[in-house]
Amino acid sequence: MKKLLSIALLVMFCLAPAAPVVAQDAEREITPLGGDLYRFRNRFHVNLVAVTGAGVVVTDPINADAAGWLKREIGKLTTQPITHLIYSHSHGDHASGGKAYGEVANVIAHANAPETIDGVRPTIRFSDEMSLVVGAKTFELTYLGPGHGSDLIAMVVRPDNVAFVVDAVSAKRLFYRDFPGANVDHWIEQVKVVNSLDFDVFVGGHGPVGDKADVANGLRYLRELRAAVLEGLSAGLSLADLKQGLDLDKYKDWASYEQWRDLNIEGMARSLRESGAL
Repeated sequence: MKKLLSIALLVMFCLAPAAPVVAQDAEREITPLGGDLYRFRNRFHVNLVAVTGAGVVVTDPINADAAGWLKREIGKLTTQPITHLIYSHSHGDHASGGKAYGEVANVIAHANAPETIDGVRPTIRFSDEMSLVVGAKTFELTYLGPGHGSDLIAMVVRPDNVAFVVDAVSAKRLFYRDFPGANVDHWIEQVKVVNSLDFDVFVGGHGPVGDKADVANGLRYLRELRAAVLEGLSAGLSLADLKQGLDLDKYKDWASYEQWRDLNIEGMARSLRESGAL
């Protein structure tokens, strides 16, 4: 039954270009995912909006202009107020501009998040896991551990079985540049946590809508890259040798492959050295 559901959902998203877009301009769009759940794209950044029957749950504001635009569009979708704001993490490219949502009663972030996030003070914090029921929907929040940042969480929305995960992994997209500021072994652990969650549809903070297999493929890529870079460096190859000879062609159709392939190799090599793996 679950396999049939997954196939049905994949068919639905394959047909997504024909689905109605609620509102859009040159750089922004709101796309319905079904069940009063919406994907909001602001250029290259994505968040999630849920109309629950007991209020609207929004995620990362992205920036003040994006959040202001989204708030106005939500007002066209429903008369329900924004009652909950859930931060995926506190990095500025996703978490700026929260004040533009207005006064939100429930602001949720991980315990490691700063006291205020661009001037917005979280009112609810959690450490490992949290389940939140708002109207007809349940939001399951899971801390991903250290890696990309120290306060990154995943969210799964029920009964929709939609996961929203920012930056840790994306669908069919290489990982960000050289894994800046991160221990890649920790990053791999974050993706393992995401992969352990139960969901069908995957909405990343960047890139297209995907499914559970996209997370598993991202994890496989990280593991293969780590093994290949470790083997090459241990054999005395230089970073230039690795960039020249490492075979990652199976991922060449992923977004940002040309721009970030070499940077991914650099970042993996740096992380292996800094972690003492070499």
